[in-house]
Amino acid sequence: MTRLPVIVAQGGVSPAGRTSGFHGYRRLVLEALDAQSQQDTIEALRVLRNLPGESSRDEILSATLIRKLEQNLFDSQAIPMHHAIAVEAGSEIILSSGRLPNPLPDQWQMEKLEDGKVKVRIGGNQQLMVPATRASQVNAAGQLPGGFAPEKLYQSRHHPRSLAMTVFGASDALCSAGLDWRLVKQKLAPEQVAVYSGSAMGQLDFNGNGGLLQSRLLGKRVTSKQCPLGFAGMSADFINAYILGSLGGTGTSMGACATMLYNLDQAAAEIRSGRRRLVIVGNSEAPITPEVMEGYATMGALTTDVALRQLDGLADGEDPHWHRACRPFGDNAGFTIAESSQFLVLMDDELAMECGAQILGAVADVFIHADGFKKSISAPGAGNYLTMARAAALGRAIGGDDALRNRSFVQAHGTGTPQNRVTESLILSTTAKTFGVDNWPVAAVKSYLGHSIGAAGGDQIMATLGVWKYGFVPGIQTTSALADDVHSSHLNILLNHLQIDAMDLALVNAKGFGGNNATALLLSPELTHKMLKARHGASAMVQWQQRNESISEQQKDYEQRCLTGNASPIYHFGEGVLDGADLDFTDQWMQIPGFGQPLNLEMPNPFWSF
Repeated sequence: MTRLPVIVAQGGVSPAGRTSGFHGYRRLVLEALDAQSQQDTIEALRVLRNLPGESSRDEILSATLIRKLEQNLFDSQAIPMHHAIAVEAGSEIILSSGRLPNPLPDQWQMEKLEDGKVKVRIGGNQQLMVPATRASQVNAAGQLPGGFAPEKLYQSRHHPRSLAMTVFGASDALCSAGLDWRLVKQKLAPEQVAVYSGSAMGQLDFNGNGGLLQSRLLGKRVTSKQCPLGFAGMSADFINAYILGSLGGTGTSMGACATMLYNLDQAAAEIRSGRRRLVIVGNSEAPITPEVMEGYATMGALTTDVALRQLDGLADGEDPHWHRACRPFGDNAGFTIAESSQFLVLMDDELAMECGAQILGAVADVFIHADGFKKSISAPGAGNYLTMARAAALGRAIGGDDALRNRSFVQAHGTGTPQNRVTESLILSTTAKTFGVDNWPVAAVKSYLGHSIGAAGGDQIMATLGVWKYGFVPGIQTTSALADDVHSSHLNILLNHLQIDAMDLALVNAKGFGGNNATALLLSPELTHKMLKARHGASAMVQWQQRNESISEQQKDYEQRCLTGNASPIYHFGEGVLDGADLDFTDQWMQIPGFGQPLNLEMPNPFWSF
């Protein structure tokens, strides 16, 4: 019988704040919540940002979501570059020692100065590249809350930003589950656990691939860590080695902006088949670097300051409305880049019941399709019609026509580009019409968070799980009106928060460069409970509820530690290291310390006999 992949925990950090405790979601719909929920989330943000207790509400909320680029990432007004100048014979210039040509031309005479710079006398007419700076044409980004520095929460040892975010995000997910992981591992064999996590673009800051490529150009030495820590799959490696201590399956699937859903597909498929019973799945992306923003801006994909001023009729000297840079399905000019780290803990339904784990929802399936032949590798194609249609069809098969037509909603990819607003709205409108949906609610959380590339699907799932907890689908409040070319037939593209009574199904959509389309079908906690009761019986549900009471207490304890600043990420450096001498095995089984069940080596022939 097919197993159901149940979501038992979520964790991470985004421009909206900490994911656990639903705080990231609550920041999106803050004004719609009751006073106590608002205050709890504001306090969670204050602690996360390391602000004093007397900080005002406005001060705490100010450095969150999409906003003007902060200089702790890079100075957008002084991006390093080189400028060509013509130098006549006999001229003298002053350079930093790291900018000198190597080897030094024979005609140059050098004199060292006290401040680490050198004076160079040029012999012969030459054209010289000298250091200079320039201002970025893009200044809006979805940044982690100001003052939050994940690398300072543990012994990071020059880890790239995305990996430090992984340590925080995966730890947040595991701790917020309220489970004793030593006891959970006693129920499992090593091969029943897996971690699928990565980043679509790798680690591109100076501690990763960025420094690997920049160091020699800057006159610095490449370090021994920049190359290995730059790998896109290093996020999963860190979780295995320093957080979970897993010897099970590992890796990451790459699908550009659909990467999170690609990893979720692998996790859910392996749980459904019984190959895995517990999977940590997620993505961590830190693409706010000058080079990445320059690349997307050159493609014409990012919203520039000039374009924002034109949209709002502002004069050249006026500051753009950076917090409204991303405007899905409205008059817009490009997407807004962002950073985020989002993780889910999945269990099969039997293990979740046995552990008394919290049930946040379930993953019915993830559908992935390419676009086929294309004119441009970055242009959208037909594949997303297939993924949306299959997700809608499965939702109908599980919940029935009424659930799909009246109790489902869409988390759109919603990048905020002119091309996306036309193509995705047409896909959603066509799907709704085909399946008899008259007023399909459509949300687009990139309007708050920006586009975190590989982690974007995780941002959408974080917001979806929050909808089922608090009953508000976030509206696209940065968009004042739908653009004239948006297809809105059979859709309710939400420009304001929508309060709902019941939603059984959510379709999470992602469209990636190169033709990477994915749509996940998620099931609500209520529908998941009904399915578990039908499979396991009412008595088993009562037993699950009894076990869940202690889990809920542990979750409350973790939340309280977070709110008092006493929660630290899990980071087991050099602890519990195993080698061959620690393993006890025969030709039929292998026992690994920490796991209650042995690795089974009695393998039947999976193919036909000959």
